[in-house]
Amino acid sequence: MTVTFNSGHVSPSARQHRKPRTRPAGDAMLREDAVETVKVKTWAELGLPDPLLRALADAGITSPFPIQSATIPDALAGRDVLGRAQTGSGKTLAFGLAMLTRLNGGRARPKHPRALILVPTRELAMQVADSLTPLAKALGLWCRTAVGGMAFTRQADALSRGVDLLIATPGRLSDHVRQGTASLSDVNFVALDEADQMADMGFMPQVREILDLTPARGQRLLFSATLDGDVDRLVRAYLTDPVTHSVAPSTASVTTMDHHVFQVSHQDKQDIITEIGAREGRTIMFVRTKHHVDRLTERLREKGVHAAALHGGKTQGQRNRVLADFKEGYAPVLVATDVAARGIHVDDISLVLHVDPAADHKDYLHRAGRTARAGASGVVVTLVTHDQRRMVRRMTDRAGVRAEQTTIRPGDAELARITGAQQPSGEPVVERRRESPRRGGGRGYGGGDRGYQGSREGHGHREGGRPGGFRGRPRRGEGGGGNGRPQRPGGRPRRSYDS
Repeated sequence: MTVTFNSGHVSPSARQHRKPRTRPAGDAMLREDAVETVKVKTWAELGLPDPLLRALADAGITSPFPIQSATIPDALAGRDVLGRAQTGSGKTLAFGLAMLTRLNGGRARPKHPRALILVPTRELAMQVADSLTPLAKALGLWCRTAVGGMAFTRQADALSRGVDLLIATPGRLSDHVRQGTASLSDVNFVALDEADQMADMGFMPQVREILDLTPARGQRLLFSATLDGDVDRLVRAYLTDPVTHSVAPSTASVTTMDHHVFQVSHQDKQDIITEIGAREGRTIMFVRTKHHVDRLTERLREKGVHAAALHGGKTQGQRNRVLADFKEGYAPVLVATDVAARGIHVDDISLVLHVDPAADHKDYLHRAGRTARAGASGVVVTLVTHDQRRMVRRMTDRAGVRAEQTTIRPGDAELARITGAQQPSGEPVVERRRESPRRGGGRGYGGGDRGYQGSREGHGHREGGRPGGFRGRPRRGEGGGGNGRPQRPGGRPRRSYDS
């Protein structure tokens, strides 16, 4: 649904007053095969403030990735930046460090965030916040999230006290603007992360309306795996003479992933999936429908595979618990739909299994991008029955993948060699008991500290549901300042960093 804003910030003629948009000559850097070689610098050479350098060192982040070395200097110089980089390339810190540096020393007005990061999914918003909140703390800045499936009232309360960097999904941010709990007139820095996925999910009308509410001469940073179609039109409309950096091709990188196509029979398919699920290491299995996710997860657990299900039909609290179990290793196998998994950014996923082949080459690349992150290696396997072979071959060709074709039966030595598959225990997995959270507490994801309880809104796969489901305020003494929080200048009270 497209939200029509009534905020009074933008007139119908706003577009004509925007700064002139120009493109690099010949759009040379937008070619699908244009990839630059970047000289990797040190963090100090990039011009970051000392508190950020110390925070990066404390986190064990010792040196920049190529996308960070390429884009941060231009972003700090105030240029609009267009970056093409795959998932796992380090682009979160590329735009995040630049934005935090430019925000350093300022102070947000109530309900007026100073910078905005737009992302397509709730899970991605939470994980961006987890990465940037400790760095924002180092500068005394406030980083918050505004996403569907979380308590609207709590987000509005945080915004009313001033937010420097807001990480949001388009639907929920639209709700806040419409209801007057957020104004975008002070947002001089905007980053669009995974813009191609926002386009695929139908969010571009909302993204355009949000950008129209920000200052016309503000800085724009856009990152995407592909730069065609709606993304290219967005670039032409909203980025001014952008510096374009492309450090990854729009097709799969054969240097970091091994791609395999397993030809299987219908009767063998489930046994093969179960043996792969019993392997050591983190595995994501992709299927097409929510019903199939639940059914496959149940079958795996019956055979002794610790699997968890993730799809848009689950509440945000359930999704948070599933992702926590996956990250912590209690459930090393995640069975997911494409939409639900788009925001998953978990390190050390060593195998991606396409139980159902991807719908097209872009979905294939998005799925495959869950492994081989940040220079690591990974294996991508597609299960193909006889009637699917031609379709999968066309798809992998378009994705730039040379997949090794193998006919596989349960228990085959090749199956074990490629995937680490083994026989499952056969003992059904018993659901573990969880401690009931204290009222106002609970487990969740937020801006770094895990104290945000998900509400019962936003059950579908899209974020941005209507406000509701607030689970109550924290008890007295909970969720307050806590220890180790930066103190605002001027004696402003400390606040929790929960989103």
